[in-house]
Amino acid sequence: MREYRRKHRTNTYWLALLASTLTVGIPLAATPVTVRAQQQQQLTVQGTVRDDQGTPLAGVGIAVAGTVAQAVTDAEGRYRITVPAGAHQLVFSSIGYLTQTVEADRQQIDVVLLPSSQDLEEVVVVGYGSQTKKDLTGSVANVASKDFNAGLVGSAEQLINGKASGVQVMSNSGSPTAGSTIRIRGGASLSASNDPLIVLDGVPLENGGISGNGSNFMSLINPNDIESMTILKDASATAIYGSRASNGVVLITTKKGTTGTLRIGFSSVLSMQQQQKVADMLSPQRFEQVIQEQGTAAQQTLLGGQRTDWVGQVFQSAFGTDNNVNLSGSVTNTVPFRASVGFFDQQGTLRTDRTDRVTGALSLSPTFFDAHLTLNLNVKGALNNNRFANTDAIWSAVAFNPTQPVHSGSEAFGGFYESLDNAGVPATGANLNPVGLLEQETHKSRVGRSTGNLDIDYKFHFLPALKAHVTLGYDYAHGEGENRIPASAANAYTVGGSFNEYAQNTQNRLLTAYLNYTAPLENSSLEVTAGYDFQYWSAKSPSVIYFNEAGDVQSTAMASDQRHTLLSVYGRINYQYGGRYLVTATIRRDGTSRFSPENRWGTFPSLALAWRLSEEDFLSGSHTLSDLKLRASYGVTGQQDGIGNYGYLSIYNRGDDFAQYRFGESFYRVLRPSVYVYDLRWETTRAFNYGVDFGLWGNRITGAVEYYTRKTHDLLANVSVPAGTNFDQTATTNVGNIESRGFEFQVNATPISRETLTWEVGFNATQQHTRVTNLSMVEDDKSVGSYVGPWVSGRGIQILTTGYEPNMFYVYKQVYDEQGKPLENVYADLNGDGIINESDLYRYESPAAEWFLGFNTQLTYKRWTVGTTLRANVGNYVFNNTKMDLGAWETLQYVPFALNNLHSDFLNTGFRARQYYSDYYVENASFLRMENITLGYDVGRIAGSARLRLGAIVQNVFVQSKYTGNDPEMPNGFDSTFYPRPRTYSLSVNLQF
Repeated sequence: MREYRRKHRTNTYWLALLASTLTVGIPLAATPVTVRAQQQQQLTVQGTVRDDQGTPLAGVGIAVAGTVAQAVTDAEGRYRITVPAGAHQLVFSSIGYLTQTVEADRQQIDVVLLPSSQDLEEVVVVGYGSQTKKDLTGSVANVASKDFNAGLVGSAEQLINGKASGVQVMSNSGSPTAGSTIRIRGGASLSASNDPLIVLDGVPLENGGISGNGSNFMSLINPNDIESMTILKDASATAIYGSRASNGVVLITTKKGTTGTLRIGFSSVLSMQQQQKVADMLSPQRFEQVIQEQGTAAQQTLLGGQRTDWVGQVFQSAFGTDNNVNLSGSVTNTVPFRASVGFFDQQGTLRTDRTDRVTGALSLSPTFFDAHLTLNLNVKGALNNNRFANTDAIWSAVAFNPTQPVHSGSEAFGGFYESLDNAGVPATGANLNPVGLLEQETHKSRVGRSTGNLDIDYKFHFLPALKAHVTLGYDYAHGEGENRIPASAANAYTVGGSFNEYAQNTQNRLLTAYLNYTAPLENSSLEVTAGYDFQYWSAKSPSVIYFNEAGDVQSTAMASDQRHTLLSVYGRINYQYGGRYLVTATIRRDGTSRFSPENRWGTFPSLALAWRLSEEDFLSGSHTLSDLKLRASYGVTGQQDGIGNYGYLSIYNRGDDFAQYRFGESFYRVLRPSVYVYDLRWETTRAFNYGVDFGLWGNRITGAVEYYTRKTHDLLANVSVPAGTNFDQTATTNVGNIESRGFEFQVNATPISRETLTWEVGFNATQQHTRVTNLSMVEDDKSVGSYVGPWVSGRGIQILTTGYEPNMFYVYKQVYDEQGKPLENVYADLNGDGIINESDLYRYESPAAEWFLGFNTQLTYKRWTVGTTLRANVGNYVFNNTKMDLGAWETLQYVPFALNNLHSDFLNTGFRARQYYSDYYVENASFLRMENITLGYDVGRIAGSARLRLGAIVQNVFVQSKYTGNDPEMPNGFDSTFYPRPRTYSLSVNLQF
């Protein structure tokens, strides 16, 4: 046994030494600390390496500069190395930390390595290049992988939820196939897109998705392959992307290979999800009691003898897993590489809802000619299978008669109980069996996607300060799917079933080429960049034929061929003087095929100034203020997304089967003109930003304060047009302006930093306000505005009006009795004319929150780590449509053959008819949500160089809110039996070799 332990220690030592061979002596992007000394004879040096929190670091490579002598720290961070005569320096290096070089002039040398992400020399990716954090002049937030949200993460944007001020990420529903809505400073448009530009390893991605994955396209990027996400917020930072940057930019940088021996990583997350509440409906017992007390004799005969929990029938505990393997190292010590494979599988809490994803990624980063030529090749692929549940089952489960059974006992309609009319067929207008909607229908899709880029970076031999960079990028995807409903299903009984197949191919091709020159000047530096972009997109779909189960054609949908091109030239100048005064100026000129030749080109400039006061003589000696920088910027960005590709062209489409023209005895399809506006032009946003970056007590506390104003002109909006002037009642055109302003605050602190105990805290707050300043082509004082938002009884429940916030609820002011009970059909006469009509509607609150708050903290004690992330919205309102649409007696029965359940609010109001536009249903939905809580334990080395870390995570831990619906965080501020976000319990394991 002693011999075994001795050999085991020897093997462990050599494996660790081998693992460090190619990492030591490879400096990271930082300036090493060097102190000169003389050494004339051999010296044995020992010591301990710790991080800046005092925690010993294992696996740190130590090399004697200029020799082959090497060592590696053990599990306690200790090392011992012999320095040959004539050698003077030791180089300490480890992935994720700044490389440090020290003089080998004594026998005991203890070293503290600084994390690269916490130093002002940290390199942050920006548009078409990178800058150190201290040299940034714009509003930029960077979230590194170590700060990402933990747990089962199905889509990349969820990694940064609550982590940066000014950035809001909201999942669109609780389905694993649903994506998220990302907003940076609230968005800058109305009808056009408010989604930020996503740039993956230098390749701008197209907004939207593909058939079969239309709402969750970012899920095809494996979150485990992402190294960092950088958010560009102000116009100075985004203007280099010109026409696509009005709503901010998210730069995603994936993990790359490193020089060194082969490293293997494995991670696995196992999860279980639980459905949260849907709607507060009457229990079967209470429902039966209400019908017996208030119902007619005919209604009482429709009561069954069962006690069915319909919500429990359609929801389930859902299980998921996310497994990843990665390898990194270098080929022949000259070609760093990283390869990874991942498998993600997640059930939905709604039965039959499911998604799985297989991903692969390869990165190669060789250098040639003494690092004058650098290549970066990135290739990623994903295969995604989806089974979509019919979410109408949620409404049916909430509203279905709770005294009826799930199964009828007969074979008709698949054996599911349905409300039948006198002919013995499903009654028209009756709710369908929610379990039947799930189990009888099949909606599937298969999506494949491949993205990649080749970066060629060459520093000219005759002038190394001049660099040429070329990027060739692509993003190809193919999606296909099918929808099948059998003839026996009540949902398609009248047409004999339903079947169709669909497909789509998308392409995104990119060429980027730019020159970058860095001029070394005395006490200053000048960097100049000039470049050219070409990007082409296409999306093609074949026609779709809809059949019934017998194979008869029911209808068809036309094929689609969408294409557009963007050409760009741009330039940027970065100048700094004395490390104190910074200037960044950019200009970009874009040409898009979406506008006519007269309006095709737009110019987008920006200017940013910064002053690092902490480098001035009067502050440089401060022990309290370690960093202080003032920033100011102005810029113009554009918008041409979300409006279609051919809006300025007169397009004729072939009419459908129901719009044929008769000649004699034959019928012919006609060509139908589409609405168009030839004078479409750029929507432009002009923005000012003012910021202060600060650091206290050696950057123990760091943060930033921002204030911005933004004005968007020539809004691309869909508005009504005068009759007879176009081929539709509405058209997308340039009309109106909006203004927004906001305040942002972010702070990160380390209140406790000891050898065995560390406490880190982060907090961010965002306040924003938006106002429509013009929204009509012709001045009309009598116009109340344009109805928008979800449809309620014939119109949008929200409105756009000049002088007000966008999307305010347009409702009546409810009147209450002395006990606080709302009075049916009694509203305030706001204009005092003695009549209650549409003139008494008023604008009441907005779905947009006034404040967004984020808080995260992590406590590390020895090998234990516990952390949490919380988010809060303050001032957001939601229209509770579920309560309105199921909370009145008239909703009990739409047809004579079926009863519907009632919302429990009926017991409070006693409404006989629905109060469609009452502000009673507009509820304050401010909330506090614990996004996650994590517990981790670093087991350390378990065998050889293998390290093990275990974790437990709970996501969506709790929500505190006065809102009476199922979730206060609603897309569009409209709650209509929303697919609830689940609570997720996960166990994780992480192995590194």
